[in-house]
Amino acid sequence: MNKEEQELFDQLKELDTEQRNPNTKKIDVADSLEIARLINAEDKKVADEVEKKLPQIAQAIDLVKQAFDEGGRLIYAGAGTSGRLGILDAAECPPTFGSDPEQVVGLIAGGTDAVFEAQEGAEDYEKNGRKALADIDLASTDIVCGLAASGRTPYVHGALKAARGKGCHTIFVTTVPGSQITLNVDVLIDIPVGPEVIMGSTRMKSATAQKMVLNMITTGANIRRGKVYENVMVDLQLSNQKLHERSKRIVMMFTDLDYEETEKLLHTADGHVKTALVMALGGLNKKEAEKKLEDHSGFIRKALKDVRT
Repeated sequence: MNKEEQELFDQLKELDTEQRNPNTKKIDVADSLEIARLINAEDKKVADEVEKKLPQIAQAIDLVKQAFDEGGRLIYAGAGTSGRLGILDAAECPPTFGSDPEQVVGLIAGGTDAVFEAQEGAEDYEKNGRKALADIDLASTDIVCGLAASGRTPYVHGALKAARGKGCHTIFVTTVPGSQITLNVDVLIDIPVGPEVIMGSTRMKSATAQKMVLNMITTGANIRRGKVYENVMVDLQLSNQKLHERSKRIVMMFTDLDYEETEKLLHTADGHVKTALVMALGGLNKKEAEKKLEDHSGFIRKALKDVRT
């Protein structure tokens, strides 16, 4: 064993995610129902651990909103399951919030091929993380969120170090205790979920924890940018038939319009739900509704309050 191998071996030996779970040592002889019960029992612990880090998640939401307000991007950098989660979150933002597809970017060690098939060794070098950011022209207004269940992935460390060197804000989401992290970032969100059901299988509790955190960050940032009215997403992109029908239901939910009237209104509003709602609820034409929304940064409540005062 060379020095590099010894160091990695020693690191893994200490990581929480690489320990054996005492609650599942007999899972190999369990029946299907017991397997499901054991996994479910461990999964229940994740939300409680996430709850302990809500202040840090709130900090991350504020920083991401700030980056968006300044025209910057949220860039996820991860490897394996963590990287795929970043790509998933990035892909889901445009249809949900009507955001620019380039506003949230997911980078994974090994590139696009790694989304579907593991690319051996791609995560083992910090230079790969640095290069991935250079390839997308990282700007100081961007914010980089590293994702690494183990907290040690070189690709992720390289990306975060490059981001700090560029003057970007940085977030690090990991599922080992913060005491095991030496990296310097603006916001550390450590969710120590403990040993996995199957030792080292971070596609399980660790992935669940990271998915919950990413949901909160992008959803929170978009709520704070006026993408939601009450608790309804009103900036969705009408990219398929389901979303076309959902947009009609949303307008009908807040107004007294019937289906045909709603269809006509949305057509007049160029399919933009927020504009249609301000038109209907504020008694405005399209141009007036767009101006009210622009004046109030896209917030429907504020736009309507302005109309009524």
